[in-house]
Amino acid sequence: MTKTVLSVDDSASIREMMAFALEPRGYRVVQAEDGVDGFNKMAANKIDLVITDLNMPKMNGIEMTRAIRADARFDGVPIVLLTTEGQREKMLEGKSAGAVGWIVKPFDEQKICGIVKKMIG
Repeated sequence: MTKTVLSVDDSASIREMMAFALEPRGYRVVQAEDGVDGFNKMAANKIDLVITDLNMPKMNGIEMTRAIRADARFDGVPIVLLTTEGQREKMLEGKSAGAVGWIVKPFDEQKICGIVKKMIG
């Protein structure tokens, strides 16, 4: 069965890069442009992994992570934060919100694929 990754980022090019890296490896990529869109797409699709930007309009990645963790429908879905920030404080805030990983942009295609494989197979 095909695993589905939700890519949430206000940058269309980042979302496209994620799809470009993962789709040839057999993953389905659902794209969302902000946290509100991402949360709605979580509800509308069977998502196996979320990779979300931290800084976005409407609802940022940490707020979306908290909203997902507060909804029992999404129990067990891993969330990885993708950001340009490498600050320890933000990493800890993301972890306390329920994120299980952190990737700093710009990301390497091999690194993304390795993390996705490790998280969901």
